[in-house]
Amino acid sequence: MTELDRESVEGRLAGIVDPHTGSNLVESNEVKDIRIEDGTVRIEVNLGYPAKSWEPELVGMIQEAVPGANVEVKSNTVSHEVQEGIKPLRGVKNIIAVASGKGGVGKSTLSVNLALALSSEGARVGILDADIYGPSQPRMLGVSGQPTSKDGKSLEPMNSYHVQAMSIGFLVDEESPMIWRGPMVTQALEQLLNDTNWDDLDYLIIDMPPGTGDTQLTLAQKVPVSGSVIVTTPQDIALLDARKAYKMFEKVDIPVLGVVENMSTHICSQCGHEEHIFGLGGGEDMAKQYGTELLGNVPLARSIRENADGGCPSVVADPDSPIAGVYRQIARNMAARLSMRKKDYSSKFPNIVIQQN
Repeated sequence: MTELDRESVEGRLAGIVDPHTGSNLVESNEVKDIRIEDGTVRIEVNLGYPAKSWEPELVGMIQEAVPGANVEVKSNTVSHEVQEGIKPLRGVKNIIAVASGKGGVGKSTLSVNLALALSSEGARVGILDADIYGPSQPRMLGVSGQPTSKDGKSLEPMNSYHVQAMSIGFLVDEESPMIWRGPMVTQALEQLLNDTNWDDLDYLIIDMPPGTGDTQLTLAQKVPVSGSVIVTTPQDIALLDARKAYKMFEKVDIPVLGVVENMSTHICSQCGHEEHIFGLGGGEDMAKQYGTELLGNVPLARSIRENADGGCPSVVADPDSPIAGVYRQIARNMAARLSMRKKDYSSKFPNIVIQQN
């Protein structure tokens, strides 16, 4: 290794593409330091997204390019820009909205598994169930009871599987219908978001209610969102509404980090046969149409439904399964795409007050 200098090592690292960002390690500024000491190359890589399960593979890729190198990989999640004129939420670095434009495409199941996947990759994560009429996160997270309040004004988030959670489902009976008009729903959601003591979150996942009406638009205009994810199935009907959700975020200047195709293939629980019963390639086609990324494909498998209904989603129920691996990869892709966007430096600068004597 003595014949290598810093420039040649950097050249080799430039040949390694991070599959989550789509850029090589040098272009994406993930190489933090290169040192050559006593004939040993020491490389420090700093990822802008959580990737605990993938870090050993990255180390192997680097050591293959630079044999004998001593490699250290770290992850550091920072805050990113939100819509103009909206202040970031205290205790939360990044808010990611998960939307579909319609119900029935598995958005809530995807949201909770993404939150759990980010947590398993090393991030501090919360989830807000924004569906007032049909809250499902309490059941999926296996949490019951009501949140506490230390000061009588704000709520402490519920905790499950190391994820902080808040939902109207924690405050009302599971079988009680919420017969509220739009303004009441919007106000309730703002209170759930702003009056919860989120504790130092890297990411807060918002499980958005279905549709693209007044409630969704109001949320998009008032909630400081760093990015969004569109969930669809390959079916043409679902894609129509998913496109509406994309246009909604586009109108309020919220970047779409990518598309997730849910129920991509059906996996038979008896023989393992895969079949594209809802169509093929719809999510990929939509991503290409709008110039965004296909973050991943999730199969239609009975275990996903059973685990969610049982209060133990797939990422924690069977963390070594291929399905859990799919969720973790989607979570890394999503967080990596966000890491490539502009950072928010507002908290780095003090407020300047000019006083006249």
